[in-house]
Amino acid sequence: MGKSFSTYETAWCPGCGNFSILRCLKTALEELNIDPAKVLMAAGIGQAAKTPQYISANTFCGLHGRSLPAATAAKIANENLTVIVNTGDGDSYGEGGNHFIHAIRRNVNITHFVHDNQIYGLTKGQSSPTTAEGHVTNAQADGNLNYPLNPVLLAIAAGAGFVARSFSGDTKHLTEMMKAAISYKGYALVDILQPCVSFNKINTFSYYKERVYYLETDHDYTDKAAAMIRAMEFGDRIPIGIFYREEKPDYHTKHKVLASKMPLVDQKYDPMIVQNLMNEFV
Repeated sequence: MGKSFSTYETAWCPGCGNFSILRCLKTALEELNIDPAKVLMAAGIGQAAKTPQYISANTFCGLHGRSLPAATAAKIANENLTVIVNTGDGDSYGEGGNHFIHAIRRNVNITHFVHDNQIYGLTKGQSSPTTAEGHVTNAQADGNLNYPLNPVLLAIAAGAGFVARSFSGDTKHLTEMMKAAISYKGYALVDILQPCVSFNKINTFSYYKERVYYLETDHDYTDKAAAMIRAMEFGDRIPIGIFYREEKPDYHTKHKVLASKMPLVDQKYDPMIVQNLMNEFV
């Protein structure tokens, strides 16, 4: 019998895409038979970032855009943890955009699920980095003037070893993408198309259902150039699936101390040395 996770009452709007993401996350973890006590859920600020509060796992909720550094540090300190980051498109690609790029570079073994509703859903509907050009919002009455960020293309170009996209309205597909990302050894991104029923009246469930389609079974996800070409397809048709996957050494494997010894959290240390270091800042 697999490990069981509990979920709790949420504060999300009825019909929000986050509900299915939470259910898929629970299913994925249970089907992978991961112990809840060995899971750390990290998040920043936003509706998506509330996810760790609604599932029975260890939790870190920090500042806007700052979940990735904390998640990275936790995994470096204790490699036995399964570390999962749940944040929104604003939190991940806006306030956390610099951390997003450098998490890819470090390739620490963490999983990054971005609930991408193409809007800021907590702070009342202003445009996010992935909002389409011209999209009229509560804060941009004349329409969004900025070009949208393509996070899948950016992640592949920046060197991420696992890059996928899914849709919260396709729970079977999303669960499989989550399982594949969690099982990958290294930084893994899944950009999840997720309607915001309160503030985004364009990118609705029906909008996505009419456009999303599965990447073909013969798509070569080891071909970076081909993956980037497919990542640029976003409009009348939107592909979902694993765009790119590359097996390469993660941070622990390349770091001599981390690779050769027990996890940092289990290593003995002299409290006086730590105290003396702290005293230097007094």
